Amino acid sequence: MNRKQSIAKLNYLKIAPRKVRLIANLLKKRSVVEAEAELLYRPQRAAKPLLKLLRSAISNAVNKDFKKEKLFITDIRVDQGPMLKRWMPRAQGRATPIHKKMSHIILVLEEKEIDKKPKYKAPAMKSIKSDKHVGHEKEEETKSKENKKEIKEAKSKKATGAAVKPKLFQRKAMG
Repeated sequence: MNRKQSIAKLNYLKIAPRKVRLIANLLKKRSVVEAEAELLYRPQRAAKPLLKLLRSAISNAVNKDFKKEKLFITDIRVDQGPMLKRWMPRAQGRATPIHKKMSHIILVLEEKEIDKKPKYKAPAMKSIKSDKHVGHEKEEETKSKENKKEIKEAKSKKATGAAVKPKLFQRKAMG
């Protein structure tokens, strides 16, 4: 049986494989649409590079004439890469080792027939560089515009001499 597959690799990721596997295992046997949505909202540090790798694999597959809606993650493997060995000085002249581990990730996508619709869908592709969540940018823009309007109104009232509201509560008693 000849399967159509698309493979993407990420080598020398400076996150320990055990930490990456926690996120990678969530993605196995999922459609790429669901996996992308899952990774977008994961707070773990490994989610960003995995999302970048997934998007790279998707674009590789689309260039090979696959359909994005039919793509599934058939295999995702996280292997140990090289380890940087460092030393930490301790009491009485001793030194304890520090192992800075790296990961190699292999992601395999395959085209399958869809049985059912995905549970949830990721919003349109955006840059991964921003730390803000995808849906909150518009809300923040409208809030900042409203705040700017309020500040302008307050300044214009002071300049025109409009009555300023008296304080209802004062900490120090007037005496």
